[in-house]
Amino acid sequence: MEYWQAFVLGIVQGLTEFLPISSTAHLKVVPAILGWKDAGLSFDAVIQLGSIAAVVGYFWKDLSNITLGSIKAVRSQNYKSQEFKLAVAIALGTIPILFGGLLIKIFVPDYDKSPLRSLTAIAIASIVMSSLLALAEILGQRGKTEKRQFHRVRVIDGILMGVAQTMALVPGVSRSGSTLTAGLFLGLDRVAATRFSFLLGIPAITIGGLVELISLIKKGFGDVGLGQLLIGLLSSVIFSYLAIAWLLKFFQTHTTWVFVIYRLIFGALLLTGVGLGWLK
Repeated sequence: MEYWQAFVLGIVQGLTEFLPISSTAHLKVVPAILGWKDAGLSFDAVIQLGSIAAVVGYFWKDLSNITLGSIKAVRSQNYKSQEFKLAVAIALGTIPILFGGLLIKIFVPDYDKSPLRSLTAIAIASIVMSSLLALAEILGQRGKTEKRQFHRVRVIDGILMGVAQTMALVPGVSRSGSTLTAGLFLGLDRVAATRFSFLLGIPAITIGGLVELISLIKKGFGDVGLGQLLIGLLSSVIFSYLAIAWLLKFFQTHTTWVFVIYRLIFGALLLTGVGLGWLK
């Protein structure tokens, strides 16, 4: 892998990790379109750590408040504290995807080469998730009750969005897309669903990235040198931060329809490319 290729993949990771369009899918599709060798699941997972660094930096104040507030709540036994509820929601919401990931590690050792990572599977997943996001948007617009803001996130929201997050183990689904969709179905407004989706993703992506990093170190970097990995991480940090800031501002005045349409077109074009033999 060339340094500039690692930089480009870092940009792709950064821009797509937090947008509801699937970073895994784009990290698979972009090299296929450009004729590059697939960097592999390990490289993809490791540069996701750049996205984690960005989201932790962006939400540092929120994370500090949740942590300190939870400690204070435990000491005072005030378990109705919103900070404590958010901490529990994130913790419980992380369990499903960790359990699902563990099952895959145990029973599907060659998941990196699984048919679920094929371009056809990614295309189908993109179209399905486009439909679900559209349905969530439509039902959200029709709802007569006021949508809940971030300070009204409940523990059950975290659990159900965590279950939805497990869908992201299938490339093309999108972790942020599945949790955002679930949040809209649960009655959260777009900004609240997006903000909590970012926080919910921190433990899962961090653990997944660290596991793959350890695996990569043990097996050797192969075609991916340490320098390329660092370049990918750096560009991932920068563009992840920009994507987070933009998306939160975007959802203050816009709907999710642009992503619904993009995912539908993305999936359709992939199916066409595979069907005509242009992509493999």
